[in-house]
Amino acid sequence: MKQNIQKKIRVLIADDHQVVREGLSAILKTKEDIEVIGEARDGVEAVEKAKEFKPDVILMDISMPRMNGVEATRRIKLEQPQIGIVVLTMYEEEEYIFDLVKAGATGYMLKNSDSAQIIKAIRSTYQGESMLQPSVATKILSEFSHLSQRPAPKPPRNDQDLTDREIQVIKLIADGKTNKEIANVLTISEKTVKNHVRNIFQKLDVDDRTQAAIIAIKNGWIQLGPSKTEKANS
Repeated sequence: MKQNIQKKIRVLIADDHQVVREGLSAILKTKEDIEVIGEARDGVEAVEKAKEFKPDVILMDISMPRMNGVEATRRIKLEQPQIGIVVLTMYEEEEYIFDLVKAGATGYMLKNSDSAQIIKAIRSTYQGESMLQPSVATKILSEFSHLSQRPAPKPPRNDQDLTDREIQVIKLIADGKTNKEIANVLTISEKTVKNHVRNIFQKLDVDDRTQAAIIAIKNGWIQLGPSKTEKANS
């Protein structure tokens, strides 16, 4: 009888600190659905090893020698857009976050995040979802204020275009929840959540969850912070 072998998520770790790479690798190797296929010490190696190993997800540091994480992300996504990139950032690196959004990164985690959050970000990114940590979303919002003098190519539509349910969904997206978690919170099916997300993308004229959350935060439709459900459960 043939066993149903689950495909592992192939992860590349890019960080210039060996102790960080070793620590992340040790954590990830404890998960049966994740396989660490390589490590990169800087942005140049990250680009090279992305071509060589073709990972599913890359954990990308920002501040690295030879080439930083922003440029490495841009080059990797240009050549291999299917690779998901989770950025590991520190508070003082907030000026790079907006550039990373434009470069194509879809996951944003602080370096002091616990292992469960990082693993969740990897799995969410692999499934085609974004993992937007609320505190990082605040930094993204701050970047918009610095770019306010630049006219947007397509102004965001009025929030009245979104239904009450879609507003609930986008709030949970900004809280970093996956489709499955949103379905559980709202007591609806995961398929219904996917339909809501697709409609939100169309109405806001965006391509991913991060961009949708940014527009919602920027226009004051939602406020970052724990949801009512989370507060009730705390």
